[in-house]
Amino acid sequence: MATPRAHLARLLLHLRRRPRPLPLPFSPSSSAHGPLPGCSQCPPPSHLAPPAAAWGRAFHDGRPRGPLWRSKKLIGKEALFAIQGLKRFKGDDEKLADFVRRHVARLLKADKLAVLGELERQEEVDLSVKMFRIIQKEDWYKPDIYMYKDLIIALAKCKKMEEAMVIWGNMRDENLFPDSQTYAEVIRGFLRYGSPSDAMNIYEDMKKSPDPPEELPFRVLLKGLLPHPLLRNRVKQDFEELFPERHIYDPPEEIFGMR
Repeated sequence: MATPRAHLARLLLHLRRRPRPLPLPFSPSSSAHGPLPGCSQCPPPSHLAPPAAAWGRAFHDGRPRGPLWRSKKLIGKEALFAIQGLKRFKGDDEKLADFVRRHVARLLKADKLAVLGELERQEEVDLSVKMFRIIQKEDWYKPDIYMYKDLIIALAKCKKMEEAMVIWGNMRDENLFPDSQTYAEVIRGFLRYGSPSDAMNIYEDMKKSPDPPEELPFRVLLKGLLPHPLLRNRVKQDFEELFPERHIYDPPEEIFGMR
């Protein structure tokens, strides 16, 4: 019968002969002693591995990073305070005028432009118009077609076509012509709210623009004028002259009861 000392010696010998477990691919032991020869799962040495930021850039999936409200990163605290105050007092003309005099009027140029852009993004179009009028009174203000474009599109999307036409008139008074996207959005707005005659007025204004015509406004108008064949044929003729290689889909006449 084996003595306890002999049994302990055999146990120690057995443990010594057992193979050591391989380190995990990203365990501290692998980074300390380097990769094992012939091991494809072990990480490369630190001087060969690209940094984590490089891997992040290489495999970015295109989704937005951080908060979706970009103004939290790009707009200063004073501009954010001005936006909140304008929205808080928009129903009280007296308090709103006092807030504008105390806080909005003293903002820097970049902050005022940022406030205008954020109000347009939030579809606070009445406040956007008010902010635009404030900016127009500044000494540094110069007519900018893109500023007009953003405001007109925001008004058209919010069914404020009368206000949009007021801004449109101001833009034309300053001898500015919008781009095709602005024309398309305003034409779509008038067609959506049942005013094809106003849409045709915008179309006639587009024909006088010094910029070469694009397809988008024509496509919007041709689609919206389907219930008005006479006006549509007029636009269709112009489209075929300007874009002879493009195709126009004409639905069956029976759809609209025309014989």
